[in-house]
Amino acid sequence: MAFTEHITKQIMKTKIFKEAILRRNKIRFVYGIETIILEPYFISVTKEGKKVIYGKVNNSNQIKSFYYDKIFNIKLLKKKKFSPIIPILPFLN
Repeated sequence: MAFTEHITKQIMKTKIFKEAILRRNKIRFVYGIETIILEPYFISVTKEGKKVIYGKVNNSNQIKSFYYDKIFNIKLLKKKKFSPIIPILPFLN
């Protein structure tokens, strides 16, 4: 994959995730071979410089991180709202 194509995909993922975080919409995506429904909380960068999204996995109390480069087929679930179990900061990375 070309560098500019990779950056473009990262930017598009960030836009979708930011909208979901701000509007408190759940998202659905494919991660590896698994379909995940997530209540997204925040976006961050690991010590290794990899971008991740943190959130609560649907039907669990577990907060997990997901690497951007392993996330595909993102769908914003506009009719699926949530109330966060941790405070969402007003700024995003």
